[in-house]
Amino acid sequence: MKLHYGLNELKDIDWLAVLQIALPFMVVGLILILIALFDLYRHRKTRANVLLWTIVILFFNTIGPILYFTIGRKGEKTYEVRN
Repeated sequence: MKLHYGLNELKDIDWLAVLQIALPFMVVGLILILIALFDLYRHRKTRANVLLWTIVILFFNTIGPILYFTIGRKGEKTYEVRN
């Protein structure tokens, strides 16, 4: 039984099958990142630590936007409308 595979075996991989499985996950991750960045910069005057959240969203690809939507939006300052 062979336990180690070298670079020569990479040519034997069916890359189209791998892409069909990985592509939907990559698209969902990209959509999450774009929505989180759009929301962050749309409300940047009311959010704290905009630069920090930008770094978290971009460098922690899937978990970053999820953290932003669960934790980052709670720090939103609310303003009372007076008549």
